[in-house]
Amino acid sequence: MTIQKINVYELEELSYLTTVRCADFSEAAAVCLDHNCHNQEATLSVSGDLQAEFNLMWKEVNQQMRDSREDMQDSVESGAYCLAMLVIEKLTKLKVFKQSQKGTGFDFWLSDESIDGFEASARLEVSGILKGSMSQIENRLKEKVEQTRRSDTMELPAYVVVVEFSHPHLKIVKR
Repeated sequence: MTIQKINVYELEELSYLTTVRCADFSEAAAVCLDHNCHNQEATLSVSGDLQAEFNLMWKEVNQQMRDSREDMQDSVESGAYCLAMLVIEKLTKLKVFKQSQKGTGFDFWLSDESIDGFEASARLEVSGILKGSMSQIENRLKEKVEQTRRSDTMELPAYVVVVEFSHPHLKIVKR
């Protein structure tokens, strides 16, 4: 099995979201990985309903980037968005095209990129953990799966993704 490479900054090229928003998510991912002593490259394992392994790469993180992201809770959330979007794009060909509103039970709308114009094909809920165990990942996943049930009347599949940065791991449940 060939390990695919992902540069966290390629989100800007793949996503329909603005380049500024994507750059923010990408920088946050790089800072979270750097915070956990990864040096511009790490292996990201993907488990759950989709499985893969990726070689993650990113630009060197400097002190200005760290200083700009002292709120690690915010950085973890944004960085998790980056990795979740990249992996969903690579493994499903679905693309984030719109942020959802608060209270819906999910973060983003996904669309099949082959559709002319964007039409909702699925929902995406993402959560991040800066440094945690597999049991913490599993507990967060259960919580987020339950959260997506609020929007089940839409009858669209939901991808629930939890990203852990210390031993880069991404777990996906499709429901």
